[in-house]
Amino acid sequence: MTAATAAFELEPRLVRANALLKGHFQLTSGRHSDRYVQCALLLAQPREAEAACAALADRLADTRPDLVVGPALGGVIVAHEVARRLGKPCFFAERKDGPMTLRRGFQIQPGARVLVVEDVVTTGGSVLEVLALVKAAAAEVVGLGSLVCRAKASPFGATRYEALLQLPIDSWEPADCPLCRQGSTAMKPGSRPGR
Repeated sequence: MTAATAAFELEPRLVRANALLKGHFQLTSGRHSDRYVQCALLLAQPREAEAACAALADRLADTRPDLVVGPALGGVIVAHEVARRLGKPCFFAERKDGPMTLRRGFQIQPGARVLVVEDVVTTGGSVLEVLALVKAAAAEVVGLGSLVCRAKASPFGATRYEALLQLPIDSWEPADCPLCRQGSTAMKPGSRPGR
């Protein structure tokens, strides 16, 4: 890891990109929150995407992956930019009738060393689905990474996980949401419907 990577600060970049939102949101998990990280607004700026993903790639370079994979939609740009920095190929998994799957001719070779990356991790559900695809292909997950981790603790157990920004944000089941109790209606800003 370079000194520049160690000093990389993501939060002010997210603020400048208006990517840290406040309000009442329904997350992909179905939970509600008063803050939302819309990384797409940061990643829409190629220089910012390159800088953030290079910092993440540098933190995970010692995993020596053969391949970088990300879940669609949020992980596509992140996987591409991390793979570019590492000089490795990039695949993405996407939903077809529900679960994540590899399409478009993407095939993970048995024994491949795979790095899985995402934009924002809250419950880790999409990343866990990609992990299952990697393991089903008899490949090895050498590490996980994300730009932002909203969780208070890693949802991935002992598997190595790096996030550029730890940003624990409270979330609630809809029945327990204090914002709903105040009469507010949750917005769904993400790329897919909530549960």
